[in-house]
Amino acid sequence: MIDIDVEGYEPLELIFLETHLPKPLGELETPPDVMSLFDLEADTPLSVDDHVKTTVRDAFRHGGFKPKGRDKPAAEFLVKAVQKGWISPDEGINLAVDILNAVSLHSGLPISVIDADKLAAPLRIAICEEECEYVFNPTGHTIDVTGLVTLFDAEGPSGGPVKDSQRTKTHDRTERTLSIVWGTSELEGRTEKTAEWYRDLLEASGARVEMWRD
Repeated sequence: MIDIDVEGYEPLELIFLETHLPKPLGELETPPDVMSLFDLEADTPLSVDDHVKTTVRDAFRHGGFKPKGRDKPAAEFLVKAVQKGWISPDEGINLAVDILNAVSLHSGLPISVIDADKLAAPLRIAICEEECEYVFNPTGHTIDVTGLVTLFDAEGPSGGPVKDSQRTKTHDRTERTLSIVWGTSELEGRTEKTAEWYRDLLEASGARVEMWRD
Protein backbone atom coordinates (compact mmCIF):
# COMPACT_ATOMS: atom_id res chain seq x y z
CA MET A 1 0.00 0.00 0.00
CA ILE A 2 1.34 3.41 -0.99
CA ASP A 3 1.56 5.86 1.92
CA ILE A 4 -0.53 8.98 1.23
CA ASP A 5 -1.33 11.67 3.80
CA VAL A 6 -4.84 12.95 3.12
CA GLU A 7 -5.92 16.43 4.20
CA GLY A 8 -9.51 15.78 3.18
CA TYR A 9 -12.83 17.50 3.71
CA GLU A 10 -16.52 16.62 3.62
CA PRO A 11 -18.03 15.37 1.35
CA LEU A 12 -14.85 14.32 -0.52
CA GLU A 13 -14.59 10.52 -0.68
CA LEU A 14 -11.43 8.88 -2.01
CA ILE A 15 -10.53 5.33 -2.98
CA PHE A 16 -6.98 4.41 -4.04
CA LEU A 17 -5.79 1.53 -6.21
CA GLU A 18 -2.21 0.36 -6.68
CA THR A 19 -1.98 -1.72 -9.84
CA HIS A 20 0.85 -4.03 -10.86
CA LEU A 21 0.61 -4.70 -14.58
CA PRO A 22 1.58 -8.13 -15.98
CA LYS A 23 3.91 -6.49 -18.55
CA PRO A 24 5.12 -3.00 -19.38
CA LEU A 25 2.16 -0.95 -20.56
CA GLY A 26 3.45 -0.67 -24.12
CA GLU A 27 3.27 -4.46 -24.49
CA LEU A 28 -0.38 -4.72 -23.41
CA GLU A 29 -3.44 -4.43 -25.62
CA THR A 30 -6.78 -3.12 -24.45
CA PRO A 31 -9.40 -5.91 -24.68
CA PRO A 32 -12.29 -5.35 -27.13
CA ASP A 33 -14.84 -5.60 -24.31
CA VAL A 34 -13.24 -2.55 -22.67
CA MET A 35 -13.15 -0.60 -25.93
CA SER A 36 -16.83 -1.40 -26.51
CA LEU A 37 -17.60 0.69 -23.41
CA PHE A 38 -16.83 3.89 -25.33
CA ASP A 39 -20.46 4.09 -26.31
CA LEU A 40 -22.84 6.21 -24.25
CA GLU A 41 -25.52 3.55 -24.70
CA ALA A 42 -23.32 0.65 -23.51
CA ASP A 43 -24.72 -1.71 -20.88
CA THR A 44 -22.73 -0.81 -17.75
CA PRO A 45 -23.09 -1.04 -13.95
CA LEU A 46 -23.34 2.75 -13.62
CA SER A 47 -24.79 5.63 -15.60
CA VAL A 48 -24.70 9.41 -15.33
CA ASP A 49 -27.50 11.95 -15.07
CA ASP A 50 -27.69 15.67 -14.28
CA HIS A 51 -27.87 15.00 -10.53
CA VAL A 52 -24.59 13.06 -10.62
CA LYS A 53 -22.92 15.76 -12.72
CA THR A 54 -24.00 18.60 -10.41
CA THR A 55 -23.13 16.72 -7.22
CA VAL A 56 -19.65 15.83 -8.49
CA ARG A 57 -18.96 19.45 -9.42
CA ASP A 58 -20.09 20.61 -5.98
CA ALA A 59 -17.64 18.22 -4.30
CA PHE A 60 -14.67 20.19 -5.65
CA ARG A 61 -15.74 23.73 -4.72
CA HIS A 62 -14.52 23.44 -1.11
CA GLY A 63 -11.25 25.35 -1.62
CA GLY A 64 -12.72 27.98 -3.92
CA PHE A 65 -12.08 26.18 -7.22
CA LYS A 66 -14.76 26.69 -9.89
CA PRO A 67 -15.30 23.35 -11.70
CA LYS A 68 -16.79 24.57 -14.98
CA GLY A 69 -15.80 25.30 -18.57
CA ARG A 70 -12.28 24.10 -19.25
CA ASP A 71 -11.90 23.29 -15.57
CA LYS A 72 -14.84 20.90 -15.27
CA PRO A 73 -14.24 17.40 -13.79
CA ALA A 74 -12.48 14.99 -16.15
CA ALA A 75 -15.49 12.68 -16.49
CA GLU A 76 -17.40 15.46 -18.25
CA PHE A 77 -14.64 15.84 -20.84
CA LEU A 78 -14.98 12.14 -21.63
CA VAL A 79 -18.66 12.46 -22.47
CA LYS A 80 -17.87 15.23 -24.93
CA ALA A 81 -14.94 13.26 -26.35
CA VAL A 82 -17.18 10.27 -27.11
CA GLN A 83 -19.92 12.48 -28.57
CA LYS A 84 -17.38 14.20 -30.85
CA GLY A 85 -15.73 10.91 -31.85
CA TRP A 86 -12.40 11.85 -30.25
CA ILE A 87 -12.62 8.62 -28.24
CA SER A 88 -14.22 5.62 -29.91
CA PRO A 89 -14.24 1.80 -29.71
CA ASP A 90 -11.84 1.75 -32.65
CA GLU A 91 -8.75 3.36 -31.13
CA GLY A 92 -7.42 3.32 -27.58
CA ILE A 93 -4.59 5.09 -25.78
CA ASN A 94 -3.19 2.36 -23.55
CA LEU A 95 -4.69 -0.29 -21.26
CA ALA A 96 -4.40 1.77 -18.06
CA VAL A 97 -5.91 4.92 -19.55
CA ASP A 98 -8.59 3.10 -21.57
CA ILE A 99 -9.94 1.25 -18.54
CA LEU A 100 -9.89 4.43 -16.45
CA ASN A 101 -11.65 6.43 -19.16
CA ALA A 102 -14.36 3.80 -19.65
CA VAL A 103 -15.15 3.64 -15.94
CA SER A 104 -15.02 7.41 -15.46
CA LEU A 105 -17.24 7.97 -18.51
CA HIS A 106 -20.09 5.87 -17.16
CA SER A 107 -19.70 6.54 -13.43
CA GLY A 108 -19.39 10.32 -13.75
CA LEU A 109 -16.53 10.32 -11.23
CA PRO A 110 -13.11 11.67 -12.17
CA ILE A 111 -10.27 9.17 -11.79
CA SER A 112 -6.53 9.81 -11.87
CA VAL A 113 -4.00 7.25 -13.09
CA ILE A 114 -0.34 7.96 -12.44
CA ASP A 115 2.91 6.07 -12.97
CA ALA A 116 3.61 5.16 -9.34
CA ASP A 117 7.34 4.85 -9.96
CA LYS A 118 7.53 8.48 -11.09
CA LEU A 119 6.22 9.72 -7.74
CA ALA A 120 8.69 10.95 -5.13
CA ALA A 121 7.68 10.49 -1.49
CA PRO A 122 6.18 11.91 0.62
CA LEU A 123 2.73 11.94 -0.99
CA ARG A 124 -0.19 13.99 0.22
CA ILE A 125 -3.61 15.12 -0.92
CA ALA A 126 -4.49 18.71 -0.10
CA ILE A 127 -6.12 21.88 -1.41
CA CYS A 128 -3.81 23.82 -3.73
CA GLU A 129 -2.70 27.23 -2.54
CA GLU A 130 -2.60 30.39 -4.70
CA GLU A 131 -0.85 30.30 -8.10
CA CYS A 132 -0.56 26.52 -8.13
CA GLU A 133 -0.25 25.10 -11.64
CA TYR A 134 1.36 22.31 -13.63
CA VAL A 135 1.86 21.10 -17.21
CA PHE A 136 -0.81 18.58 -18.20
CA ASN A 137 0.03 17.63 -21.80
CA PRO A 138 3.08 17.01 -24.06
CA THR A 139 2.78 20.43 -25.70
CA GLY A 140 3.37 22.23 -22.41
CA HIS A 141 -0.08 23.61 -21.65
CA THR A 142 -0.65 24.35 -17.97
CA ILE A 143 -3.66 24.25 -15.68
CA ASP A 144 -4.16 26.54 -12.69
CA VAL A 145 -5.47 24.33 -9.86
CA THR A 146 -5.61 26.98 -7.13
CA GLY A 147 -8.28 25.90 -4.66
CA LEU A 148 -8.63 22.38 -6.07
CA VAL A 149 -7.94 19.21 -4.12
CA THR A 150 -4.84 17.62 -5.67
CA LEU A 151 -2.25 14.87 -5.22
CA PHE A 152 1.22 16.21 -4.36
CA ASP A 153 4.55 14.44 -4.26
CA ALA A 154 7.94 15.84 -3.21
CA GLU A 155 8.27 17.65 -6.55
CA GLY A 156 4.84 19.30 -6.55
CA PRO A 157 1.30 18.71 -7.82
CA SER A 158 0.92 15.39 -9.64
CA GLY A 159 -2.73 15.05 -10.56
CA GLY A 160 -6.30 15.72 -9.63
CA PRO A 161 -9.96 15.46 -10.60
CA VAL A 162 -9.65 17.74 -13.65
CA LYS A 163 -6.32 16.79 -15.26
CA ASP A 164 -3.22 14.82 -14.26
CA SER A 165 0.32 16.16 -14.47
CA GLN A 166 2.32 15.34 -17.59
CA ARG A 167 5.31 14.74 -15.31
CA THR A 168 3.82 11.60 -13.76
CA LYS A 169 1.60 10.24 -16.54
CA THR A 170 1.80 6.63 -17.72
CA HIS A 171 4.02 5.66 -20.66
CA ASP A 172 5.08 2.53 -22.58
CA ARG A 173 7.42 1.34 -19.80
CA THR A 174 4.94 1.83 -16.95
CA GLU A 175 4.52 -1.32 -14.84
CA ARG A 176 2.92 0.05 -11.65
CA THR A 177 0.22 2.69 -11.33
CA LEU A 178 -1.54 4.63 -8.61
CA SER A 179 -5.17 5.45 -9.30
CA ILE A 180 -7.43 7.76 -7.33
CA VAL A 181 -11.21 7.69 -7.59
CA TRP A 182 -12.31 11.22 -6.68
CA GLY A 183 -15.78 10.65 -5.25
CA THR A 184 -18.31 12.22 -2.94
CA SER A 185 -20.30 10.80 -0.06
CA GLU A 186 -23.30 12.78 -1.37
CA LEU A 187 -23.69 10.03 -4.01
CA GLU A 188 -24.10 7.13 -1.61
CA GLY A 189 -22.25 4.01 -2.69
CA ARG A 190 -21.14 5.37 -6.08
CA THR A 191 -17.45 5.77 -5.19
CA GLU A 192 -17.29 2.16 -3.96
CA LYS A 193 -19.17 0.76 -6.98
CA THR A 194 -16.94 2.75 -9.34
CA ALA A 195 -13.73 1.53 -7.69
CA GLU A 196 -14.92 -2.09 -7.62
CA TRP A 197 -15.85 -2.04 -11.31
CA TYR A 198 -12.51 -0.40 -12.12
CA ARG A 199 -10.64 -3.06 -10.12
CA ASP A 200 -12.57 -5.87 -11.80
CA LEU A 201 -11.67 -4.62 -15.29
CA LEU A 202 -8.00 -4.28 -14.32
CA GLU A 203 -7.87 -7.77 -12.83
CA ALA A 204 -9.64 -9.24 -15.87
CA SER A 205 -6.75 -7.82 -17.92
CA GLY A 206 -4.18 -9.71 -15.83
CA ALA A 207 -3.23 -6.96 -13.38
CA ARG A 208 -2.77 -7.37 -9.63
CA VAL A 209 -4.65 -4.67 -7.73
CA GLU A 210 -4.61 -3.49 -4.13
CA MET A 211 -7.50 -1.18 -3.21
CA TRP A 212 -8.02 0.92 -0.09
CA ARG A 213 -10.00 3.87 1.23
CA ASP A 214 -8.80 7.13 2.71
